[in-house]
Amino acid sequence: MIRTIGTHITELTPSSGFAAELAAASTVVVASAYSLPVSTTHTLVGGVLGVGLARGIAAINLRVVGTIFVSWMVTLPAGAILAIIFFYLFKFIFGH
Repeated sequence: MIRTIGTHITELTPSSGFAAELAAASTVVVASAYSLPVSTTHTLVGGVLGVGLARGIAAINLRVVGTIFVSWMVTLPAGAILAIIFFYLFKFIFGH
């Protein structure tokens, strides 16, 4: 995952990597101050996308970004379905 974020979304230089990390860290700190749950991975992808967009849309590998977004869309329903399955499985096993 780190390789995908760091090398496949857009080309990162030390300064652009620092900017992306600073943006992600700032987002996490502000969200934490308001007790909002955030994903550090999501914020870092957003930071890297921001750095790439600063150089223009052509600097971003849209195929990789599309794959990341599709995986995010699949995660929520897959997690919900697995939670339901495990809930009923444990309810059956432990009888409550």
